[in-house]
Amino acid sequence: MDLEYYCLDGLYFVSDLPGLPLPTAEKPGPTVPLRWLFDREPSACRATFCVSDLRQLSAVREDIRFLSPNRIAGSGPSSPRLQKEVAAQTLQAVNIRHPRWRDALRYLDNHADQKRVNLLAVGDVGGTLLTALKLMGSEVISSIGICDLNEKNTARWVAEMGQISWPDNSPALPVVEAVAPENLFDCDIVIFAATKSIPAVGSGVADVRMAQFEANHPIVEHYARLARSSGFRGLFLVMSDPVDPLCRAAYLASNRGSDGEWDGQGLLPEQIQGLGLGVMNARAADLARREDRFSSFLQEGRCFGPHGKGLIVTNSIDHYDDALSLALTQEVLEANLRIRELGYKPYVAPAISSGAMQLFLLMRGQWHYGSVCLGGVWMGCRNRFAAAGLETEALHLPDALFARLVQTETALRSIL
Repeated sequence: MDLEYYCLDGLYFVSDLPGLPLPTAEKPGPTVPLRWLFDREPSACRATFCVSDLRQLSAVREDIRFLSPNRIAGSGPSSPRLQKEVAAQTLQAVNIRHPRWRDALRYLDNHADQKRVNLLAVGDVGGTLLTALKLMGSEVISSIGICDLNEKNTARWVAEMGQISWPDNSPALPVVEAVAPENLFDCDIVIFAATKSIPAVGSGVADVRMAQFEANHPIVEHYARLARSSGFRGLFLVMSDPVDPLCRAAYLASNRGSDGEWDGQGLLPEQIQGLGLGVMNARAADLARREDRFSSFLQEGRCFGPHGKGLIVTNSIDHYDDALSLALTQEVLEANLRIRELGYKPYVAPAISSGAMQLFLLMRGQWHYGSVCLGGVWMGCRNRFAAAGLETEALHLPDALFARLVQTETALRSIL
């Protein structure tokens, strides 16, 4: 395989694509980071990603096989240098067909240790999340802005958070302040926690999350269009249910022009992430601590898919037991019903386990659970922001488990 090298704006690129309209360059020295240029349909692929397996570079399309790269045909480019960069998480893949591929190279250029976080809506989930961010976020959060349609609710939470302090006023906790809707995107991270309605406890609604989708997707689409018009370059995190379809709704709405057609001028797919899977992992861990048959999950298990129907919980990757994993998945899916049977809405654990905890890990560049774009569908998995961008965990998934992932991917794609 013949590789060509290019240099643009001081950055070095390599590709096996012939005749790219870029300035050619000599092969750079071994300490110079490389970016791999590929060409795929931009509406169904991330603009950039951190390569976790060289086979991802030879894939015809991006899909859930990226979570199990051994299923991708071909071996990728044969290059010891590229293999070393994969091991160091420094090889960034860039889709040269994306209209904003040059912007995508630097969409997260704010390298400050602390970030400005803005939270949209301070209801049950948002208020619990805000409290956790205030108490535990001083290492990574400089300030928190809150925006809510109810101005009295905003004023209440600003006052409450302002009255939380250590006796010696040290270490400093993040400042919480009100943010006007027109300034919502003046930050590094926006958390979308708005919801129009939640079926009441005892309402008899069979699928609460999909009922919420009909109510919530016009709201997330509105704010996604605002993100586009403001030129937002940070992360757009979705916590409202159902997390995964709402991520896709935000992406599509943000990337449609005035004619309603996809133009790729809005949020990049890697800018949008859903925070819903963390609590499912936490519920599985709780069951594993209490029931010996599920104990392997604590060291060997994983969660994939949405926060709801289509969820996949595995007892183990290396010692996968399909029947046991199906049983564990079902119990995790029903765990929130136990709270509702007591007469309460199950929002505390999701706000902390899916929201605050995953956000802190995300901001530190550590592995966390979130829904990310894979082939235009948002799929929950372990991922992290490495030096070269968003990286999804690459595993060798058993056939039975992978078949469940295919079913979930198909179901998610059919929603929107």
